[in-house]
Parts: sequence; C-alpha cells; structure tokens
Amino acid sequence: MGEIVPIRQMDEREDTAAPVTLGDRAMDNLAFIRETMERSVSFTAVPGYGGMMMGVTAVAAAVIASRQGYVRNALFVWGCEAALGLMIGLFAMWQKSKIADESLTSAPARKFAMSFLPPLVVGVVIVLGLWQNDVWDLMAPICMLCYGAAVVCGGAFSVRVVPVMGWCFIVLGVVAFVLPPTYSDLMMALSFGVLHIIFGAVIAKRYGG
Repeated sequence: MGEIVPIRQMDEREDTAAPVTLGDRAMDNLAFIRETMERSVSFTAVPGYGGMMMGVTAVAAAVIASRQGYVRNALFVWGCEAALGLMIGLFAMWQKSKIADESLTSAPARKFAMSFLPPLVVGVVIVLGLWQNDVWDLMAPICMLCYGAAVVCGGAFSVRVVPVMGWCFIVLGVVAFVLPPTYSDLMMALSFGVLHIIFGAVIAKRYGG
C-alpha cells in the first residue's frame, strides 16, 4: 500500500496539470503559426523614412508649382517631383529590405508589386491622355485616386497601415474633384505631402524604418 499512494498522487497531479499545459502549448503554437503566415504573405519593406522624404519633396513641389504663371510649368514641376519621389521610394525600399534581410524578389514582394503597378500605370496613361488633350483640371484628383488605389491594392500584401493610407488618398481625391481647380496644388500637398509624412512616420516607428 505504501508504494501505491505516491503513484496515485502523481497521476492526480498529471491529470490536473495536463489540460492547462496542452492548452497553453496550443495557444503558443497558434500564435506562432499566425505570425509565420503573416510574415510569409506580407511585404514589410515599405519604407517609412523614405515615405517621409517623399512627403517633404512633395510639399516643396507644391509650393514651387503654385508660384508658376503657366499650367504647363506647374505640371513640369510635378513631373519632376514624380520622378524624384519614385527614385526616393525605390532606393528607400531597397535599403530597408537589405537591412531587414528581405528579398525584393520574394513572393510577398512580387504580389505587392503586381497589385501596386496596374492602378499606377492606368493613372499615368490617363494623365498623359489629359495632357495631350489639354485637360488640366482633372489631373490632380486622378493622380490621387489612382495612386490611392495602387496603395490599397499593394497594401493588401503589406502591413495594415499601408492600405489605410491608400484610402486616405482616395478620400482626398474625391474632395479634389469637388473643389475648384485652384486648390489642386494644395490638395496635392495634403495628399502626396502630408499623408506621406504622417504615415511614413507611423511605418518607421512601428515597422523598423
């Protein structure tokens, strides 16, 4: 009888502890699987500091464009800003991916690019068509809407704050359609400038630069 008591006590302890231990392990496993899946499908190299720099140059471009006497001169300023912003964004993305050891040719990166590019290309084609037909008033809202759509689509494969920024662009694009064309430079500054600075700071703080 003396040998039976310790065995029963051990069984009782195991029976009491087993469900808790299994549950904890299951929760840990689920959390690990969830994080692994999110990392495997999310493109996290969206640049925060680079986005902030793009915003600063956009605000500067808006100030310069607003002082031009001719619409074509203002559009030339914004064309230069678009090229500059593209270079800043690509360089910052490459730098962040290098620091984070994340390949720009990975599956999430390809999904991000393939989702981001079509709305952007459509926007470029529409703007060029408007330019050819001397229709200037619609360029600013179309740029905001198409860029916003590109960010939303690409953001589906990135961190959550990215598609939120895209929807903010879309909202400002709708507002720009309602306002007179004289507000175009202001709306471009608010969207491509202020939004990039705000969301760039959020991305830099929460997602490593």
